[in-house]
Amino acid sequence: ESARIEMPEYDNQVWHVYLRDIRPGQLYGYRVHGPWDPKEGFRFNANKILVDPYARSIVRTGNWDDSLFGYALGTPGTDADLKMDKRDSAPFAPLCAVVDQSFTWGADTPPATPWHKTIIYEAHVKGMTALHPEIPPGLRGTYAAIASEPVVRHLKRLGVTALELMPIHHRLDDQHLVKKGLSNYWGYNTLGYFAPDVRYSRFKGPSDEVREFKMMVRALHAAGIEVILDVVYNHTAEGNHLGPTLSFRGIDNTCYYRTLADTPRFYMDYTGCGNTLNMTHPRVLQMIMDSLRYWVEQMHVDGFRFDLASALARELYDVDRLSAFFDVIQQDPVISQVKLIAEPWDLGEGGYQVGNFPVLWTEWNGQYRDTVRRFLKGDQGLVGQMATRLTGSSDLYARSGRSPHASINFVCCHDGFTLSDLVSYNQKHNEANLENNKDGDNHNNSWNCGVEGSSQDLKINTLRVQQRKNFMALLMLSLGVPMLSGGDEMGRSQSGNNNAYCQDSELSYTNWQLSLADEEFLAFTQKLAAIRHAQPVLQRRKFFKGQLADGLLTSKDIVWLNADGTEMKQNDWLEEKRQHFGVILEGSTLDEYDEDGNVITGSTLLLICNAHWADVQYNLPPCLHGKYWRMFAPQPMDKAWKLLVETSGSLSPSCWPLQASFTLKARSLALFELTDKDENV
Repeated sequence: ESARIEMPEYDNQVWHVYLRDIRPGQLYGYRVHGPWDPKEGFRFNANKILVDPYARSIVRTGNWDDSLFGYALGTPGTDADLKMDKRDSAPFAPLCAVVDQSFTWGADTPPATPWHKTIIYEAHVKGMTALHPEIPPGLRGTYAAIASEPVVRHLKRLGVTALELMPIHHRLDDQHLVKKGLSNYWGYNTLGYFAPDVRYSRFKGPSDEVREFKMMVRALHAAGIEVILDVVYNHTAEGNHLGPTLSFRGIDNTCYYRTLADTPRFYMDYTGCGNTLNMTHPRVLQMIMDSLRYWVEQMHVDGFRFDLASALARELYDVDRLSAFFDVIQQDPVISQVKLIAEPWDLGEGGYQVGNFPVLWTEWNGQYRDTVRRFLKGDQGLVGQMATRLTGSSDLYARSGRSPHASINFVCCHDGFTLSDLVSYNQKHNEANLENNKDGDNHNNSWNCGVEGSSQDLKINTLRVQQRKNFMALLMLSLGVPMLSGGDEMGRSQSGNNNAYCQDSELSYTNWQLSLADEEFLAFTQKLAAIRHAQPVLQRRKFFKGQLADGLLTSKDIVWLNADGTEMKQNDWLEEKRQHFGVILEGSTLDEYDEDGNVITGSTLLLICNAHWADVQYNLPPCLHGKYWRMFAPQPMDKAWKLLVETSGSLSPSCWPLQASFTLKARSLALFELTDKDENV
């Protein structure tokens, strides 16, 4: 049974009605009357059922049918979208549901992990859990699976403090993908900004997915793990002028979308997805802020990663870092208190904005990714850039008053090669996407170690593991916030596919059946995370100064080293062919204080890294003598360099005398801690 109810009230440019007897579970949609004049940007069509932009639940995912389009699909010529389609879309359109918001949160408390102590793990709800053997089959791929004991245990052992979930807002599977037997698996095709995707709920009734999501958050919080949502407020699933009419387009096209000023029939497209949300309209800005507050206040999430965030900053045409969106965020008493992460680019001109977001924001640091990839695959002339990236990218963030944590460091993410594929493929292999391998980035800064794809050659596979260890070690030992791409800690591969957005299959899923090599690499990653959590110098909240703090006999907080143990000078930095470096991170001069006002002190670390194909002989440097860094002063006899991590696999933990000669193997790195000589190893 269905009924049509008119909305008679109109206040503040909003139509509304009060329905006294509506209960949770009630399905509904909108029909909006207005002019049909696509050339002027008006695409009202009351024959189409529309999703409420504020719907808390969308329970019918939609079945593709020509009636979902506002225009007469199949009309020949370039004016195809101008003729109205009068078929009723009700049998096929997505439907909204009234939800029961009641939930017992109990003693749920946000973990509120400080940025400098944060380790992020990026994961897909289904992809992370679909193949997990310890999760009951009926739970796999759901919010409940993410909250399960095996997954939480894995995250805790890995040292993860924040789980960043790829989009869980209700999405649409593009028609062209469905026709190919594929789907919009990643989820960057949002239709509802308040509704968790019902696909990830073990039950499919109204409100079930809302309750299950809350249970997931509560369980993760109990384990001390924050929940960060990857959100897509830059475009919607309705696409360009030839897309379906499912919600925003039919409610108020020129309000919700940025249309071309001279031809409003068409859209501005800074996203590559056909449309761009109109952040300059106050109602659109209000909807986004209402959505963000809903997820924080009602769903208890701890932060957001904003997809293609530069698109949100475009006031007119150019990217404006002081746009209305950022102004509203800055003063909002709720949103300004959670973690905010920008993907600091879009596809429009001037859209690459790494380093240009406001103070509250952190950013995915694409320059970190590119520099580390290029250095470890053997590109020359990058030692200076590596030094900057490993110490928090002060060139990008210090000038605006931000801290090292503004840099979200990553080597791999959902978009691109997995870590295993990064060292196994020189070229993308996206044939499974059925686009003739034309999709995906061609510039990956990858190196296959001599063979394209899988190999049975022991030397090749050993080198690949070593390279993966180098990447993981540098990620965990850099200032800033490390982000792991889910499954990289266990050797997840996509068989060279660097754009698996449409692959809802085992190609994208994490394989939990680990080989001995996978288990060894997982243990290596766990060890690195433990070192990061234990060493205050890796959690610095201030950038290194690289100079004496004052005129007194105080030590430098960081010293860059030549292979002979001497400090690097200007000419050393200019050596184009140099592919190795050493650095002392002084732990006793942090000049930082804990929550109780006590001075934070820690160990002094030595990192040496060699990206060259040949071994390098390193003289382990002298240490601090008292509080003064003396290169050639007499050294204390009770100190030594304890080897914590070494990626070639040729050495076990041991202590090395100061100024000893150490063979740093080709394409490897080693981390030492300054310690007492007689300390047990």
